[in-house]
Amino acid sequence: MKHLIFLALSLSCAVAFAAGGKLSPELSRTRTGNIDVIIQYRTQPTEAHGHAVRNMGGTLKRELGVINARHYSIPAAALAQLASDPDVAYISPDRPVQANLDQADVTIGANLAASYNVNGKGVGVAVIDSGIGPSNDLVGKVVYEQQFIQGNKQDAYGHGTHVAGIIAGGGNDSKGAAFFRTFQGVAQGVNLIDLQVLDQNGAGSDSAVIAAIEQAIVLKNIYNIRVINLSLGRPVFESYRLDPLCMAVEQAWRSGIVVVVAAGNYGRTNPTTTYGYGTITAPGNDPYAITVGAMKDMGTPALSDDMIATYSSKGPTLYDMVAKPDLVAPGNLIDSTRSLASNMVNNNPQAGIPMNLYQNGGNKGNSTSYIQLSGTSMATPFVSAAVALVLQQHPELTPNQVKARLMKTADKTHFPATSSYTDPSTGITYKAQYDVFTVGAGYLNIGNALFNTDVAPAALSAASPAMTFTSTGAVQLVSGSSMVWGSSIVWGSSVIWGSSAGSNGVVWSNSMVWGTSNLFATATGTIFGNSIVWGSGTVFGNSIVWGSANLNSQAADTGNVLVNGEGN
Repeated sequence: MKHLIFLALSLSCAVAFAAGGKLSPELSRTRTGNIDVIIQYRTQPTEAHGHAVRNMGGTLKRELGVINARHYSIPAAALAQLASDPDVAYISPDRPVQANLDQADVTIGANLAASYNVNGKGVGVAVIDSGIGPSNDLVGKVVYEQQFIQGNKQDAYGHGTHVAGIIAGGGNDSKGAAFFRTFQGVAQGVNLIDLQVLDQNGAGSDSAVIAAIEQAIVLKNIYNIRVINLSLGRPVFESYRLDPLCMAVEQAWRSGIVVVVAAGNYGRTNPTTTYGYGTITAPGNDPYAITVGAMKDMGTPALSDDMIATYSSKGPTLYDMVAKPDLVAPGNLIDSTRSLASNMVNNNPQAGIPMNLYQNGGNKGNSTSYIQLSGTSMATPFVSAAVALVLQQHPELTPNQVKARLMKTADKTHFPATSSYTDPSTGITYKAQYDVFTVGAGYLNIGNALFNTDVAPAALSAASPAMTFTSTGAVQLVSGSSMVWGSSIVWGSSVIWGSSAGSNGVVWSNSMVWGTSNLFATATGTIFGNSIVWGSGTVFGNSIVWGSANLNSQAADTGNVLVNGEGN
């Protein structure tokens, strides 16, 4: 257990070092030429601050007032001088981000909401993504749209439209006597706010996402925006307390908006050393956000056969050791709306849905209305839709209360102790243990959430707790008296994550990942080693963001979405 104690101490030192320095880890390396950076100030930046940066050769590209920051292009040689300014709090690169109904609806109880005429009516959901393109299923759903990146505003990538369809698709192109399957969204009554931050390749930047989050806050009262869906992400480079993307998420949360974020698709990283642990992406590493992992519904309405998708990223988070994900939801082989402007099916034919899979007498040609995608990007909108349904019923609930309710009412009884999946193309077997870092508080259950009457204390936080090691080397969640999880028997941590081995087997046992009798007892590497999770030669190389290797050899990994899943 000595290496575990050393790990905890090393992490504490890493956080302290990051907190004391003003340059993010990537900027500490020698660079030449100009670089796009986000400069966070201790107070709202003034003209004097702008003048100082201009004198260093900097050019203002975007105001990011929501986090007291500005996006500049500045000579790399000027970074040290800029960091010496006492008004500057932290400097980080403008990092790239990428895009992380039928049986799935029944699995999570969405049909119960429809039977009680709960459809999210009047609730605004901001979809910060690649845009929402033309689709008959989404006609009249989008009440506002704005671009934060140059490119085709019709969603040429197709990711955002698919996400929007899971939330609110009307199923117009699969209704009627001609069809035997209908692809509908979970909360068809919501209003969609389309904030485009990803281009035709599904790529974007921190600054664009932060600007979109800021705009959602500005528009909150105009369109009753109560939910932000972020089916995107990037690697974690520092503590969430310093990360500008996480800081923007927290500002939205404080304004009364529930922020739902994809966990990431990197659960297959290092399958024989760290087993995919420690791969949650930003801003899913922020403790306030609801971070969502992906399950496989196995093509049936029953919960009993469902399993975790092995690509779904696992916690704890890097640097801060926060317990993530918070929930899991269906994310594998999800059918939803296709943007008519998207070329995704042309580039990835496996995303197409043959007409004869849902239309009587249909041919084998691909549908022009629907596509099938997999990933935590697809699981996230199921949770966003659930939030909208809960808020339609109970608009008085705070983001903390909504998060606590979804986690408390999540299904915790249908998981196996372990499962595995062997990739037929490589022969590699990926193992999963259903602990708090794999499935969080459990499987989204909309019916439970809607009809539960417990309300968490409004004054308490529902921030995801950090983890620590006990003197015996066991893993323990840290939840203070100011948190929902530590307040009472009703909302205590044992209710949310389970108490120990018992009726749920070893799902939430106190030995968790590094216990003496589980799958990972013999692991010799640590999640947080310099070259284990995010080091060179693994997922993210030293000078590239998304790496050249494809994590899922069977599925094309395009950022935070898999064109197809690992199969049912």
